[in-house]
Amino acid sequence: MDTLTNLKTFVAVAKYGGFSDAAKQLNVVPSVVAKRISQLEKEMRTRLFQRSTRRVVITEAGIQLRSRASGLLAEFDDVVHSVQRDDKKLEGHIRIMAPTTLTMMHLGKTLSTFMAQHDRITMEVSLVDLSSNPEEQSFDFAISGRSASYEGVVDVPLCSTHPVLVAAPSYFEKKQQVLAHPRELVEHACLVFSPSGSRWNFQSTRGVLSVEVSPVLMADDNLTLKQAALLGMGVAVLPTYVAADAIRSGELTHLLPSFPLQDTWFRAYVPKRRMRIARVEALVDWIAKDLTKFSDSLKVLG
Repeated sequence: MDTLTNLKTFVAVAKYGGFSDAAKQLNVVPSVVAKRISQLEKEMRTRLFQRSTRRVVITEAGIQLRSRASGLLAEFDDVVHSVQRDDKKLEGHIRIMAPTTLTMMHLGKTLSTFMAQHDRITMEVSLVDLSSNPEEQSFDFAISGRSASYEGVVDVPLCSTHPVLVAAPSYFEKKQQVLAHPRELVEHACLVFSPSGSRWNFQSTRGVLSVEVSPVLMADDNLTLKQAALLGMGVAVLPTYVAADAIRSGELTHLLPSFPLQDTWFRAYVPKRRMRIARVEALVDWIAKDLTKFSDSLKVLG
């Protein structure tokens, strides 16, 4: 048995949690799976699974190998497909991690449109709002608005996001108090996006102005904060793509426009060894162009 076959068998056992289930997926008998794993362990000079009569448990060495093996096998398949085909059409499977709100509001359509243009592409999209290393989880890339840095991963800027300070008119009617300066936010109920924290940074003529606010609600989802703001519960910082429709309809008021909040960026985090894969490169470019247009359309709020 060659190392490639043994690696494929190892990945199957790690995925399905046992020799029997992996054997069914590989269309072989469990004894063949056991033999391949033993050969791989001998070659690696370490144990990859702890076996018992009831279960198979992956070892720490196995976990480290799994994080690399899935990507290496996918890369090998890409090479084989590129040699076998003599046309230039994109094909293959793409695994992506993407933020929940952006995907539900816009990115889902972007990805579907890409697939409609490339009928040999299949895709798996996982909605993940925590910062996560795509390399460790065998994803082709991750999209995130949170600053991160991972070894062996390249961050590709996609588009800037423009957060805005908003509240419902009903909030100020109940409060009977206006908001004229960022420092006055300490006197207001604030709705805070928990990953960004309770320190809000504004641009002023004298530079960055930071205000530590007191949250009445913290959430890691901007749609939850938007709903709370619409109900007049307080002042919120929301991305423009979340708040724009409500601002245009008058349900939310754009506050302190002369003190704009600092922009943030969405980025694609791509493992270096995936950067040269044609379908991955094409999709990242497609998303960057689409999100730039989307972001630009929201810079001026009517």
